Amino acid sequence: MASNALDSYVGLGRSGLKVSPFCLGAMNFGEDGGFGTGVEESEKILQTYLDRGGNFIDTANFYTNGHSEAILGDFLTAHPGLRDRLVLATKFYGNLHLGDPNGGGASRKAIIGQLEDSLRRLRTDYIDLYWLHSHDRSTPVEETLRTLDDLVTAGKIRYVGFSDTPAWFTAKAHTMALLRGWTPVTALQMEYSLLERTIEGELIPLAQDAGMAVLPWGPLKSGYLSGKYTRDQSTPVDTKRAALLGAPTPAQFKVIDTLAEVAEEVGAPSAAVALSWVQSRPGVTSTLIGPRTLAHLEANLTALDVDLTPARTATLDEVSTPTLNFPHDLNHQVGDMLKYAGATVDGVPSAVYPPLAQSAVRY
Repeated sequence: MASNALDSYVGLGRSGLKVSPFCLGAMNFGEDGGFGTGVEESEKILQTYLDRGGNFIDTANFYTNGHSEAILGDFLTAHPGLRDRLVLATKFYGNLHLGDPNGGGASRKAIIGQLEDSLRRLRTDYIDLYWLHSHDRSTPVEETLRTLDDLVTAGKIRYVGFSDTPAWFTAKAHTMALLRGWTPVTALQMEYSLLERTIEGELIPLAQDAGMAVLPWGPLKSGYLSGKYTRDQSTPVDTKRAALLGAPTPAQFKVIDTLAEVAEEVGAPSAAVALSWVQSRPGVTSTLIGPRTLAHLEANLTALDVDLTPARTATLDEVSTPTLNFPHDLNHQVGDMLKYAGATVDGVPSAVYPPLAQSAVRY
């Protein structure tokens, strides 16, 4: 990757918006919930990220029960003129109103209510990128999309993104938006790391085909790829979530060990190598980092100086190769053979596929 700076801005999918190659995730801002960071440390993280040239901040309405958004809002208010220089993203779906069936989800009532609450906490009158945080199976997608388009027209949001939604639903929604002249899906936020690569099956190809930006979350797999986990000490004492996460599996340790070897070769921390690998993947625009301390942020940003050779990238690719859903393997194994049936195309001869009646493949 080796962009060497947070101000080496990149385009957000098929849009004119420019963002930093690392997005500052504010999931850990605020202490509501037991795992977060206090106001003072959160503000240090924010200021350091901005001082380094970062311009992209991401949160959600329910992160630390709304405290994350409130910390960001207070910080923006204390720094006049900063808001319009930032790309500020938040999410809707999470219900913060116990017992209210309309307090969360993706209905028109829920979206508008959640947006107004987020705007109040963030102390701003618009959101740059507004994410649907999950697939709402009980709300018609037309209702969600039309509401979001109305909010774009009203100037309350600028762009629409989907997070953690199935590929079929995302494709359906994006196509519907295009056909009806509504605001399309500009970006996808999905889990992606050396230990979680299954989005390569359908979601990343969808994003590349549709011109959507891909923003990986969890690039260090909840700390498994941070360098703290070793076979000798699989539960680091300084990780608060260790009791909930448990130890990596033997298969995960195989990837962790290889990552450590590559990191030693390049003279960088494992976390920096893992982040560099993710950011260099096809389709990826900006990778989310979610530091809990200023030290975590500074360690994460060393990934900007890591430049993996093709050979080292191939080593990491091979050890972390995912098992993808049907029909991925079938399409790659027999697709061209069936399509070209022994012909030579673009100078490459395809194999002669046996007659279907004699084949074990059944259709």
